[in-house]
Amino acid sequence: MKERRTVTDILGMKNRKKIVSVTAYDYTMAKLVSDNLADLILVGDSLANCVQGNENTLSVTIEEMIYHAKMVVRGADFPLIVVDMPFMSYQADIKQGLINAGRLIKETGANAVKLEGAFDDTLEIIKKATNAGIPVMGHIGLTPQSSNVFGGYKIQGKGKDAEEKLFNDALSIERAGAFSIVLECVPYMLAKKISMNLKIPTIGIGAGPFCDGQILVINDLLGLSPFEKPPRFVKKYADLRAEISSALSKYRLEVEEENFPSLEQSYK
Repeated sequence: MKERRTVTDILGMKNRKKIVSVTAYDYTMAKLVSDNLADLILVGDSLANCVQGNENTLSVTIEEMIYHAKMVVRGADFPLIVVDMPFMSYQADIKQGLINAGRLIKETGANAVKLEGAFDDTLEIIKKATNAGIPVMGHIGLTPQSSNVFGGYKIQGKGKDAEEKLFNDALSIERAGAFSIVLECVPYMLAKKISMNLKIPTIGIGAGPFCDGQILVINDLLGLSPFEKPPRFVKKYADLRAEISSALSKYRLEVEEENFPSLEQSYK
């Protein structure tokens, strides 16, 4: 029987083994990811884009995150499961942020939560959550919940001042008690510098090959994304969108031409 990855396992992979991470949102995909021994599943608030068809992640609620996280936990028995804290579930109030972090763990069975940014209140929530027994993953660089501030989805950490800020943010998140940190859309040499100077693992997405692990959204990895031009950091390992379209087209034709169901698919 497989034993679920723990926070201690993930920490122990630093400088030893690359951490394989996938973002997934439901039972079926979580089971496939788990059966193929990914180390970590993130239940991302990107479900707003990939599942709900929204333009950004800002509309997702804590209840929706709980709903999807429950499905993932039921499907995955091997990876560590981390759940995104959605927009405005922790930014307005430290106490409410801690309560919501607790809900995500208690009501779903997930193992950790993820918070974006390194603002003072965010760092305080990381400290308090960790002290309360809730492991926290940090996230800097392109933080989608702040896309309106950034003016869209753009690479972060370009220029001396921006590079220094991201580097210091990473150190602050580590000091606050996070067990790992996502680096998103960060120049790869900056990601390397951060990874080399942190004791906790870095998980890269659009941050180059020098992070301690990598993460991709399952929809992007499998070629299911509806976007014609995915981000530069995406690599498609399959083209399931084309295969599904082909299967649906064949099904439609067989029904219309009365070839399905045959007697083989019928009960006597």
